[in-house]
Amino acid sequence: MKSKIRYLEVSVRRGRVIESRHRVHAVVADPSGRVVRSWGDHRRPTMLRSAAKPFQALPLVADGAADHFGISGEEIALCCGSHSSEESHVRVVRSILAKAGAGEELLVCGPHPPLSAARAEALAAAGTRPTPIMSNCSGKHAGMLALAAFHGWPLDGYESPAHPVQARMSREVSRWTGTDPSEMHSEVDGCGVPTFAVALGDLARGAARLAAAGRVEGSSRRIVRAMVDHPFMVAGTGRLCTRLMEEERGRVFAKVGAEAVYMAGDLDRGLGVALKVEDGAWRAAPPALMAVLDLAGIVSPGAREALWPDFVEPVRTNTLGNEVGRITVEERPCS
Repeated sequence: MKSKIRYLEVSVRRGRVIESRHRVHAVVADPSGRVVRSWGDHRRPTMLRSAAKPFQALPLVADGAADHFGISGEEIALCCGSHSSEESHVRVVRSILAKAGAGEELLVCGPHPPLSAARAEALAAAGTRPTPIMSNCSGKHAGMLALAAFHGWPLDGYESPAHPVQARMSREVSRWTGTDPSEMHSEVDGCGVPTFAVALGDLARGAARLAAAGRVEGSSRRIVRAMVDHPFMVAGTGRLCTRLMEEERGRVFAKVGAEAVYMAGDLDRGLGVALKVEDGAWRAAPPALMAVLDLAGIVSPGAREALWPDFVEPVRTNTLGNEVGRITVEERPCS
């Protein structure tokens, strides 16, 4: 279906006045590759960032490493996740490393404050400095080390684009998105390993294929089931990926990426969603995702109602805790 010449606009309102606007590109696709709906430019090159993690976790299952090391569904979900550095997240990362026989010192993901503001404040109050195992990407990195250990590849240097682990990841992203490897641009992600750029529509197609494959027995189903059965491991307390999958109870999976990227899939209908906030504004991404899921008929009424105050039309407050505005999403014609 030909894309409508429209885009989504996220408006940040103070009272009745619009203070800021963020343009959003989004695509809904089916497993055949057909674009069902789109807003903005579905061909826009988009760095996948952490939205690629479910694809990057697939070799861990498909190659046999998960079974060999006894890696659980909860641990697989963490390999797909961008966690909030909560205690249970760190515990599960340590479990993966122990099963693979890899030490924490091998993790090359640098430390950073937790994605959860509450967790960051708690660590700061306790005088605890973040370490690499607390990185939101440490689950992905632990999975990469486990894959290397299973194949007998070197553990040192696993982050290098020339390392077999990263070559394997690149092939998997190419396969699911349908992007020719020669056209899939690679750069260094925030955690030190390669990340990939594909057309936004190809990310949506990849999500749709993963959603459809998630209904059939196999390694892809194990990835999807791990995410929806253990949503806390994919993000954490109060975050949209976790909350949405909890509310939808196995119907929908979702994965965020830095610079305001999202990927989601409808397991019932095999639809895939991808979006990118053009200016990378994080505050615009959750309401934009909820708007796309609603317009595509993917989100259930119950989930939409439960997520309304925090993600669908978030309230803006001042330092006194008073409501001063809201963030809203509308369709706009392209100028």
